[in-house]
Amino acid sequence: MSVEYIDYYKVLGVSKNASEKDIKKAYRKMARKYHPDVNPNDPTAEKKFKEVNEANEVLGDPDKRKKYDKYGKDWEHAEAFEQARQSQQRPRSGGGQQYSGDFGGHDFSDFFESMFGGAGGGGGFSQGGSQVKFRGQDFNAELRLQLRDAYTTHKQTLTVNGKNIRITIPAGIENGQTIKIKGHGGPGRNGGPKGDLYITFSIENNTPFKRDGSNLYKNVDLDIYTAVLGGEMTVDTFDGKVKLKVKPETQNGTKVKLKGKGFPIYRKEGQFGDLFITYDLKTPTNLSAREKELFKELAAIKK
Repeated sequence: MSVEYIDYYKVLGVSKNASEKDIKKAYRKMARKYHPDVNPNDPTAEKKFKEVNEANEVLGDPDKRKKYDKYGKDWEHAEAFEQARQSQQRPRSGGGQQYSGDFGGHDFSDFFESMFGGAGGGGGFSQGGSQVKFRGQDFNAELRLQLRDAYTTHKQTLTVNGKNIRITIPAGIENGQTIKIKGHGGPGRNGGPKGDLYITFSIENNTPFKRDGSNLYKNVDLDIYTAVLGGEMTVDTFDGKVKLKVKPETQNGTKVKLKGKGFPIYRKEGQFGDLFITYDLKTPTNLSAREKELFKELAAIKK
């Protein structure tokens, strides 16, 4: 049975020597680019999004990446292959066929098929009367959250293949991030272990805040009188209101950092990013005759 080969490095746009950090960065970028929310009703983008997640599942796991680098598309059968090759290399009393491990450029899949009649057979590989254990298939699921849901650690129940799975979602989870739930994939074969469940999070933001990692950004209207004279104003943060002191002669576009008032940092209990406030200066409207007169007087003084 032939399996289409997908170069996971090309999918993420990284080299084979890429660091874990580079792979993580590339994955997040590609996941955002091809996410279904950004490309609604686009089957090409949907297929690409699945490939990106699949590539991250393999290259983002050092163990899987090592097997993938060695065996390519047959990396999931690496353990079975090694066991089978060792078995075939042992001398046999019947003059059985032996393999040296050098395939001269042939596909590993061809080796599997020639030795065992195809990986998709009903009983699994046979070695001296015993059967090789196969790990179950990994499952992939998408979970949609509101940004406010991602602000606190909480539990949710998912239904996967008819089974309810209760999971804990850590505060600070990011849009496009994938987490692994071990042992909740498909059943193994011949007594092999279950596969894993990979959950990719799609986080929708219907708040006035913009999020970048653990930092939040928000624009706040500032009246001209407070901007000129200074004073106090109350602003909404993600978890409540705070009072800000405004310096006299504050300019339009001035940015203020509120330390620790951003988003929770993933997997770091009690730690938060920062909130950056940008002032949008608002020109007064519907001025009375007296107000206009005062502005004229001020303009005359400044000339």
